[in-house]
Amino acid sequence: MDTENITWPKKEREFHSNHFDSTMWNDFNFRDDDIVISTYAKSGTTWMQQIVSQLIFNGQAGLEVAEMSPWIDLRVPPRDVKMPAVEAQEHRRFVKTHLPVDALVFSPRAKYLYIGRDGRDVLWSMYNHHLNANDHWYEALNESPGLVGEKIGKPVDSIVQYYHDWLDKDGYPWWSLWDNVNSWWAIKDLPNVMFLHFNHLKQDMPGEIRRIASFLNIAIDEAKWEDILTHCSFDYMKENATKSVPLGGAFWDGGAKTFIHKGINGRWKDVLSQDEVDKYDRIAAEKLSPDCAHWLATGEMS
Repeated sequence: MDTENITWPKKEREFHSNHFDSTMWNDFNFRDDDIVISTYAKSGTTWMQQIVSQLIFNGQAGLEVAEMSPWIDLRVPPRDVKMPAVEAQEHRRFVKTHLPVDALVFSPRAKYLYIGRDGRDVLWSMYNHHLNANDHWYEALNESPGLVGEKIGKPVDSIVQYYHDWLDKDGYPWWSLWDNVNSWWAIKDLPNVMFLHFNHLKQDMPGEIRRIASFLNIAIDEAKWEDILTHCSFDYMKENATKSVPLGGAFWDGGAKTFIHKGINGRWKDVLSQDEVDKYDRIAAEKLSPDCAHWLATGEMS
């Protein structure tokens, strides 16, 4: 594909919150083979990091994936700790972001994997994440130097109320789903961007891993294929969660296995009323184009 006439995304703003410091990307020195894994959050990020690690390291067990694949725009650890560590990595780097494109430094030299998931499934996973966060988590986000904006507090007792707050306040207490998805949808046809969906990973993980490998120009060693699949399974990741969860799960009651929760879609169907289900669909239709809304809900491209 001719890339000379492509208009590449440009950073248009900085994004700061109790979680984000987008200026971290301003100090990131891209290499030609870098991989950036992007999601809104709770859409299969850790799973994708595991998949990419298995492709790069050829099915090796016991990889310290969380250490290998840092969240660049997270405020912690501080810049003077995080950025030198990333710069010193000698393997093919695969880092993660939860930023919208307009707050990200975008490189034509990197490969981008964007993973989507129905927002209701995202929210159910986010609630578990928030509900089980411990005092260390709140201290890291709220008391570390450089906080911009409001501190994050304990979640409400009702997941249904949490759902309404998230919809009514455009992602509260996190960030906007719609801004994130729209920004990536706008660049989905760039040659170095690949769209994936949680549903498809659940339905056909082997097929999706082969697609990812092809996109990343990684030749699969068929002798290691079964090891790759085993190490990317939910059961393996749950059992070895301390390797893939940030700080080994120290920020959540119950440890790393709490972070890797259920990986199940549709739990909201047994809790929300039809009106509450329809509320999400109505807002999605207002905020997203029809084809984007359909993709986010199903994984199907028009």
